[in-house]
Amino acid sequence: MKVQILGSGCTKCKTLEQKIRSLNDQHALNLEIEKVTELKKIVRYGIMMTPGLVINGVIKSVGSIPKDDQLLEWIKGEGL
Repeated sequence: MKVQILGSGCTKCKTLEQKIRSLNDQHALNLEIEKVTELKKIVRYGIMMTPGLVINGVIKSVGSIPKDDQLLEWIKGEGL
């Protein structure tokens, strides 16, 4: 499963990345995690606020840091 964190490196972007990596390790999710910092790629998703969270090509969150239980629900809903 591919998880993309869209953002330029702001504090929220870094926090979301750390949460995703932590959940991946804690729950042995075997996620492919990609940090997308290139503005052109971020704009292609139509995201105007960061961080953006994309799971298997589907935008799940924009401009906020979801709680762990919400993140796990989205990940499990996408096939785990």
